[in-house]
Amino acid sequence: MFTGIVEEVGRVLSIDTGDAGHLAVQASTAVQGLKVGDSVAVNGACLTAVELTPDTLRADLSPETFRRTNLGDLTVGSLVNLERPLAAGNRMGGHVVQGHVDGTGRVRSFKREGEGYMFSFSAPKRLMPYIVEKGFISVDGASLTVVQKGAATFCIAVIPYTLEHTVLGDRQKGDRVNLEADILAKYVESLLTR
Repeated sequence: MFTGIVEEVGRVLSIDTGDAGHLAVQASTAVQGLKVGDSVAVNGACLTAVELTPDTLRADLSPETFRRTNLGDLTVGSLVNLERPLAAGNRMGGHVVQGHVDGTGRVRSFKREGEGYMFSFSAPKRLMPYIVEKGFISVDGASLTVVQKGAATFCIAVIPYTLEHTVLGDRQKGDRVNLEADILAKYVESLLTR
């Protein structure tokens, strides 16, 4: 389980999108205290650390990971959001993020508003029922608040700190982003449709 509070922006050192899929990322903070077999969120996708050094982590990637996420779009040098799993007793700064990416959306637009930016994203229709104004959504693993919702889009307001400490500051119009809807909304729907 994660909180959606990105701890570090890492840089992709290598990626193999073939049958033996793997990803190696340069990191310093996100590897501290991790051991082989631990989970780590990479752009919001929960991966298992299979190799660790003081400044790198390596994870294997399955075909399902490539189908559901934007990790297949990465190249050497790409920036990624990194977060270690929540430790018992820590503060919950964001919201419950499982690292189970529901699908991808695209950056539709971004415009300056005051010191920050307003981002607009498209989302798959099947995710839109779980997206509500003032509710949580995880975008590339970052816990964010929805400020507007349309039929197939939603907007978030991003403060300068978030732009500087996540990959959102590097995103361009048309880029794919990983989306994870709030798990509470999915459980409520499941209970109500029984």
